This record gives sequence, structure tokens and C-alpha cells, in this order.
Amino acid sequence: MYAIVNIAGKQTKVEANKFVYAHRLAGNVGDTVELGKALLTDSDGTITIGSPLLDVAVTGTILAHVKGDKVLVFKKKRRKGYKKLNGHRQQFTKVMINSIG
Repeated sequence: MYAIVNIAGKQTKVEANKFVYAHRLAGNVGDTVELGKALLTDSDGTITIGSPLLDVAVTGTILAHVKGDKVLVFKKKRRKGYKKLNGHRQQFTKVMINSIG
């Protein structure tokens, strides 16, 4: 069984007993969080679509707060001697999905 859930503004496919990386969530490591209502569920080939939400709650446990890979932003203007390098690492939360429904 899997579900499509809106986590911090992004739609994410989640399955029970698997983990997912979401944008930084409030809470400490070990806390239980409710990820909201499901938009779509699939149970053994039976797909249920909400309009807009289903009455299926998804819960998970925060495993860790981590950083993503570094993204480099390089700006340059030719023949002017202008160069600028900037880096960014996005904050993520690793969440273990406990139950769907």
C-alpha cells in the first residue's frame, strides 16, 4: 500500500516502513509527526482518489535532520572580470513512515 501526501508543499509518495526525505520539519529526533491527509491511496491495485483529500492520516517518526548535496551557483559576465560563486545546502528531515490510514 502506498499513498501520495502533501508534505511541506510537495507531493510525496510514501509507503509504510520506509523512510522519506522531506523539507525541514519542526520537531526533535524521535518525535512522532502527522504528515497530513492523503491525496491518493493504492491498496492492492485499488486506487482511491480524494477530492481534494481522503480521510486517511499518515504518521511517521523523525529519524534525523540532515543536509542535502551542495548546489553551486556561478555567475559571470564575459569580458568584464565579474565572477561570483555561491553555494547552498538544503535542510532535510529523514522521516520513517509508521502507518498509512
